[in-house]
Amino acid sequence: MAVDYNLKVTMNEYLPLRDVVFNTLRQAILKGELEPGERLMEIQLAERLGVSRTPIREAIRKLELEGLVLMIPRKGAEVARISARSLRDVLEVRRALEELAIELACQRMTEDEIADLQLAQEDFKKAIADGDAMRIAETDEHYHDVIYGGTQNAKLIQMLNNLREQMYRYRLEYIKDSDKRKILILEHERVLKAVRERKVAEAKAAMREHIDNQEITVTRNIAEKENG
Repeated sequence: MAVDYNLKVTMNEYLPLRDVVFNTLRQAILKGELEPGERLMEIQLAERLGVSRTPIREAIRKLELEGLVLMIPRKGAEVARISARSLRDVLEVRRALEELAIELACQRMTEDEIADLQLAQEDFKKAIADGDAMRIAETDEHYHDVIYGGTQNAKLIQMLNNLREQMYRYRLEYIKDSDKRKILILEHERVLKAVRERKVAEAKAAMREHIDNQEITVTRNIAEKENG
């Protein structure tokens, strides 16, 4: 059965074709254009993207390493489903790293960096007012990136950036819940206020609550999909 993938490949003269194909498929999974559980048919994907099967196969292998694709025996590749277990595993690590990051940021952020965090929060609020889920996810990510930069700890930033890729689908799933968006603004404000006042305990508590709420909401959404 033919599958009509609604994908667009954006060529980049600075990237090898295999990387362009990988980025295209990856974004399609993260944005939900390729849905959890959807089969990835090499021939159809190659035809749709106008490439040979080799870069498709290489991309699928890399996506499997990232946990975005599953290889099913005698069936082939499919987009990995979002599970409560994988969410918990990622958030347990993120919670510990974010608490360390906010503690260091409280102690080390310059006044200019705190001003940047305020600007990131303004962008986040604008994105929520506009209602574009992808833009909300991007501005939410940028808000956290400013905090990471303020830690002045290159190893911690590297670890958090590695985790970011695994977090993206969960972040988008959380942001799709429009009822939670105003709460997100308040959570960000609480973190920002604590950082500005250099109150480490308050900042860590605010960040912990921010991540706990995400886990509760996304876990509930996953359960509703499984039962629905």
